[in-house]
Amino acid sequence: MTIWGYCRISTKKQSMERQVTNILKEYPNAKLVKEAFTGTTSKRDEWTKLIGTYNYEKDCYEKFSAKPGDKIIFDSVSRMSRNAEEGFKDYEVLYDRGVDLVFLKEPLINTETYKKALTNQIGMTNTKVDKILEGVNEFLRELAKEQIQLAFEQSAKEVNDLRERTKEGLREAKKKGKIGGRKTGANIITKKSIRAKELIKKYSKDFNGDKSDKDVLSDVLKGEDKIDRTTFYRYKKQLFEEEMEKQQHD
Repeated sequence: MTIWGYCRISTKKQSMERQVTNILKEYPNAKLVKEAFTGTTSKRDEWTKLIGTYNYEKDCYEKFSAKPGDKIIFDSVSRMSRNAEEGFKDYEVLYDRGVDLVFLKEPLINTETYKKALTNQIGMTNTKVDKILEGVNEFLRELAKEQIQLAFEQSAKEVNDLRERTKEGLREAKKKGKIGGRKTGANIITKKSIRAKELIKKYSKDFNGDKSDKDVLSDVLKGEDKIDRTTFYRYKKQLFEEEMEKQQHD
């Protein structure tokens, strides 16, 4: 049995480090497969090597690395696919092949859980009641399948929502005149700039938080983390640009 750890990033500015760390923490012997700078599921060479290519004449997959009994580990469902339809299709292909899929952040859709939902059916009684029980079992099977589909759909929705929030935030910032031309030294990276950007992303309502610009400046960026308003908006601009570039390639 081979344990594969699949990691994927979509832009050069992203890092695989978090995915690698999370996978190796749970599966230290995982054989890492790294996919970089691809925005669509159809052009993922490393993923294709794992799942194989479909031979329409023979009606089967060929030349695949992931064999029955193998296990593929993902940091999250979004790393397997950002396309709900294709993601679920690949999920079923690998499940039918006997490959276990493990999603560290969404364990409820691991194939092991899915398998239990499909196999723990109500036993037949050899009576007229069996017709009802067959219907119940079929309902449970469809319900399990629906949960998997919903996970992929939710992942795709979150990506689209983030893209829209980023665009809206950029538009609002432009309206307020807070995003202008690039200034000299704007891209100089220091420990303080990294820390400030992390706090802005965490607490600003334009990113992942709920605080206004005024509150972030007064309540969050204080003490050793204090920066002036000009620097604050320059960092916000850079964060918006990074998010926009990231989403354009996802």
